[in-house]
Amino acid sequence: MIDTKTTTEKTVLVYFGVKDGKNSYSHVLALEELRSLAETAGAEVVKEYYQFNDNYDSRFMIGKGKVEEIAEYVNEYKVSLVIYENELTYTHLRNLEKEIKCKILDKSSLILDIFAKNAKTAQAKLQVELAQLEYSLPRLTRQWTHLSKQYGGIGTKGPGETQIETDRRLIKKRISVLKEKLDKIIIQRQTQSFERRNFIRLSLVGYTNVGKSTLLNLLTDSDVYVENKLFATLDTSTRVMKLKTKEAVDVISKFPKKVLISDTVGFIKNLPHNLIESFKSTLSEVIESDVLLHVIDVSNPNFEEQIEVVKKTLDEIGAKKKLILEVFNKVDAVENKEILIGLSKNHSNAVFISARKGLNLQSLMLNLRNLITKDVQETVIKLKHDDYKGLNDIYKKAEVKEVKYLKNSIKVKIVTNKKNKEFLEKKN
Repeated sequence: MIDTKTTTEKTVLVYFGVKDGKNSYSHVLALEELRSLAETAGAEVVKEYYQFNDNYDSRFMIGKGKVEEIAEYVNEYKVSLVIYENELTYTHLRNLEKEIKCKILDKSSLILDIFAKNAKTAQAKLQVELAQLEYSLPRLTRQWTHLSKQYGGIGTKGPGETQIETDRRLIKKRISVLKEKLDKIIIQRQTQSFERRNFIRLSLVGYTNVGKSTLLNLLTDSDVYVENKLFATLDTSTRVMKLKTKEAVDVISKFPKKVLISDTVGFIKNLPHNLIESFKSTLSEVIESDVLLHVIDVSNPNFEEQIEVVKKTLDEIGAKKKLILEVFNKVDAVENKEILIGLSKNHSNAVFISARKGLNLQSLMLNLRNLITKDVQETVIKLKHDDYKGLNDIYKKAEVKEVKYLKNSIKVKIVTNKKNKEFLEKKN
């Protein structure tokens, strides 16, 4: 990740926005987040540029004059890396590298690089490599591929083979191999998912660095890795709910089944689509969950936009219609408590907590119990005597209380929510 010749890479950040007739401060928040990403990757940010115009420049994204200004700064201060907040095409990358004469990345490739650095398990490494290759395939500029071998540094972390970045045929072949390996992992996960049918499954979702891992530790009495950095967690961590306080334990005892909680990778604005595709086997935990806890950092001034980013990503992976409980975290870091009062009125079903200090934990448990037991119903589903696929589907959607194998049919007594009940009855 970090250049082998220097401790950090001098980096310039660039943002382009289309004029919308308003006094926009979008560049401030965008560059602030981009700076956090760059610093997470090990960069030393020395300068920021931004520009608004009616349309982006097809050659450079930003105007030629601004490109020349950046090039002069890069040359004078020996800058080795320029990162764009905007997604760049092959044409942009090729032209910018020729003009600025240093390594050029966009936000998407920076995120992929951070993922490569933080990937620990074999599955995460496969997923990241697949996303990197699919992202780089249409963007091979050749000019700076030697950097991976000679210097390393941000944006060159990943596959490692020297020909991968210069030979499209090899890249496509490698992509095919990676997809086959991940397909096998998906099959393994389906088996694991079946084994977890006797648990209530929760997933923590949210923007990156909102405190999901801290909340997981609180709810499961665990010590999952926690760090104040973007994308510190990539691999899904799953634990059984386990709380210390008597009040919380009393609430948990009234849950119909034991609870499994999973902490998944955080989301971010403009998360590369191919990264979402590559991480489907990890994000399947979200899709298969009974309830999602949408964790929100209420102390972040940009939390409302972050909420929308998470909702959009959930929709993209097919989890938008899940039972969702909004959990506003880090209330202890909010100085103006009027903000919390206003939010509680607009988000009447939400919970306001501090995972770090364990504040309002019982309220979270009560709201969670009410959501889980909401519209739970018991019914009997009748299947054909040889419909084992249908029986398997029932196990996935409901808690099976009793199975009777009759001469001409299979009768299954189940407990599930209204939506799943109607789905199973309609299907059978």
